[in-house]
Amino acid sequence: MEDRKHLLQKIRPDLKNAKVNEDTLSEERFQNQCLRPIAKFQNDLILEIFKVYIEYRKKIYHKLGLEKKTEYIENAIKKDSKIRRQLQGIFIGHFTLEEYKIYTSNYKAFNKRINNLCIERIKSQMQFFEMTKTQE
Repeated sequence: MEDRKHLLQKIRPDLKNAKVNEDTLSEERFQNQCLRPIAKFQNDLILEIFKVYIEYRKKIYHKLGLEKKTEYIENAIKKDSKIRRQLQGIFIGHFTLEEYKIYTSNYKAFNKRINNLCIERIKSQMQFFEMTKTQE
């Protein structure tokens, strides 16, 4: 039977654009080899978590213009610790033990990278929230 490390790495998508070479900084290396593939794998869950967050906040998001929606997304993830921890948790749960040790060595910097990945992923797919709004 395969161990957890191999199973986790096997389900992650291979990202051709996430370049890593010998002069890549360790934080960027971790982001490209670990965080970005997890973000892509967890994309649907990231969007669903934010959709529930919008609904919980009485759908204020849907009343905003485009620029204010992007600010709303950034502020939600940067300032609301509940959604921020929830999003960080779906990444941490997909770490191998070795990756978790790397993460804990500089968790503040890596949490910031996770937050930024989530912000950019949500902002680039804002149409998802418009489609779900019309289905209610």
